[in-house]
Amino acid sequence: MRIVSLLPAATEIVALLGATDHLVGITHECDFPEVVRSRARVTKSALPDTHDPAAIDAAVSEAHEAGVALFTLDEKRITALHPDVIITQALCEVCAVREHDVRALAAKLSPPPMVITLGGESLDGIYDDIRRVADAIGATDEADELLAGLRDRVKHVHETLKAAQAPRPRVALVEWTDPLYLAGHWGPEQIKRAGGLDVLGVGGQHSARVHMDALRASDPDIVFFAPCGYSVEAAATEAKRCLALPAWRWLMESGTQVWAIDANGLTSRPGPRVVDGIEAMASIFAPSLFSEIEPWHALRVQ
Repeated sequence: MRIVSLLPAATEIVALLGATDHLVGITHECDFPEVVRSRARVTKSALPDTHDPAAIDAAVSEAHEAGVALFTLDEKRITALHPDVIITQALCEVCAVREHDVRALAAKLSPPPMVITLGGESLDGIYDDIRRVADAIGATDEADELLAGLRDRVKHVHETLKAAQAPRPRVALVEWTDPLYLAGHWGPEQIKRAGGLDVLGVGGQHSARVHMDALRASDPDIVFFAPCGYSVEAAATEAKRCLALPAWRWLMESGTQVWAIDANGLTSRPGPRVVDGIEAMASIFAPSLFSEIEPWHALRVQ
């Protein structure tokens, strides 16, 4: 079986199902696990190569107004790879190739590959996506083991917090800074399962643009900077830039904890590592109950 993954989360799912050897094509963004970096890259991005959030937002808006795709497929390379399965998504056109572009390409291939579309918006939805991929690639036993392990880890966090009657801090998960967006989809659920209370985000819904006054009025105890697609280092740099601005000064004055988190690894991608994100958040919310947070997962900013 020959698999082309058009979503970093799908690449991680395939790898953790033990099917890395069948993975022949990946996106320009796929970087985990390390072994996949040698696979053929079959997508390109039209976004500017920058971590300037306003510039990226402007480019996204301009592309949408012009009807231009943010990500393009290398049709010639995909054709040469002769995929049996192509995995794509229907959740966010800012994050990955458009589903209808993928299906249009698949229809031109001979024989046409199976197209698997992922769209989990919650933890259970992500689990369903893992099962969907496993069914398509013949890895049902591996999925049973992977999903049991993920559920056990989340259960362990819950039972530890419950036994200690740990207090729930008020938390905001910043998914973008300019303009300001707070995470939706699985983000609020990650916070809840880690022992926190999301002050404004709504689970299972799209990430929401909010006014700074609303964030300030929500009185968070902890604010995570986790811009979509940013590493922990890039998130820390962006957090420090924001804290130097007048609009964000209240965070420094309020005593709120500010953390930069590895969005790529822990919050942005709807794959198995969202459970790593839950465990990392729990280590921050209740440090006396869990192991110390790893610096490649999150960094205290101030």
